[in-house]
Amino acid sequence: MQYRPLGRTGIKVSPYCLGAMMFGAMGNSDDDETTRIIHQALDAGINFIDTADAYSQGSSEEVVGKALRGRRDGVVLSTKFYHPMGKDPNQQGGSRRWVTRAVEDSLRRLQTDYIDIYQLHRPAPDTDIEETLFVLDDLMRAGKVRAIGTSTFPAADIVEAQWVAERRGLSRFRIEQQPYSILNRGIENAILQTCQRYGMGVSAWSPLAKGMLSGKYRKGQPTPDTLRAKYFPKLMSDVRSLEAVERLVALAQDAGVPLTHMAIAFVLSHPGITSAIIGPRTMAQFDDLLAGAGFALDDALLDRIDEIVPPGADIAPLEGSAYVPPAIKQPELRRRPMSERAAA
Repeated sequence: MQYRPLGRTGIKVSPYCLGAMMFGAMGNSDDDETTRIIHQALDAGINFIDTADAYSQGSSEEVVGKALRGRRDGVVLSTKFYHPMGKDPNQQGGSRRWVTRAVEDSLRRLQTDYIDIYQLHRPAPDTDIEETLFVLDDLMRAGKVRAIGTSTFPAADIVEAQWVAERRGLSRFRIEQQPYSILNRGIENAILQTCQRYGMGVSAWSPLAKGMLSGKYRKGQPTPDTLRAKYFPKLMSDVRSLEAVERLVALAQDAGVPLTHMAIAFVLSHPGITSAIIGPRTMAQFDDLLAGAGFALDDALLDRIDEIVPPGADIAPLEGSAYVPPAIKQPELRRRPMSERAAA
């Protein structure tokens, strides 16, 4: 396994990051199997593991913590906070009140005394970014966190956070997570360039476009009985995505590689991407993904992919997983009072 710099932190991580979202109650509840997956990933040279407190309401972190007993020092461990962890409205977000508790809960579940990368899982528009940066800076000074980051931030929010950190003399965000795949290339327009400008690493989540690039979801075929199809019902109704998948399947066949290997290799070919987060639920899925680690796309194949899905284009539905700004969800934020709408 080769290793890449995580932005300008000095930390080196594997291009494959093992995502643990499917470990626990919401995915694979067989702790023995998920432990074997984690151990096999470490044995293969993967040193980057990503989880979050919200994944199965903490059980993903617990699985990872148990599996890393005796092997913690060789792992760059990332977890995240923001999503609700209870009915109390203050058990979520980016406030000092919540983050100081959330980090202790994650440390306990992960059975560790430090987190390598602690990330704000989504923007928190109701909280000053300065508030969140101050508490994260304190956690770094206390030795509980080594580096900090964000997930699914718009480019403007990334810039604001960097500016606030510089102005206030605080630790700055060093890594960003974004959805990126052959079918979801929107971050090529501004976000990747912004992260590169600030020396931030970028880990790509959903490099298989929520499973669309697994080869299981095909035009004109029955909907497979999978967790993805259950959670994301639009997978089999988005004609544009399905048509692109058919062309990509043919392209992968011409290249003599599985579609999954071509999809991951595409993500890792961008100079702004540090790692692709692979999120297997079973050992068979992990084995399939790991088998493609040595495959690289040449320029001719990348050109053909560009013809199918143009650079900067988003054609696959993310179905609520990506961040949606408040003004998009709330009509009152994008509409003036009736008395102010006329020009004269």
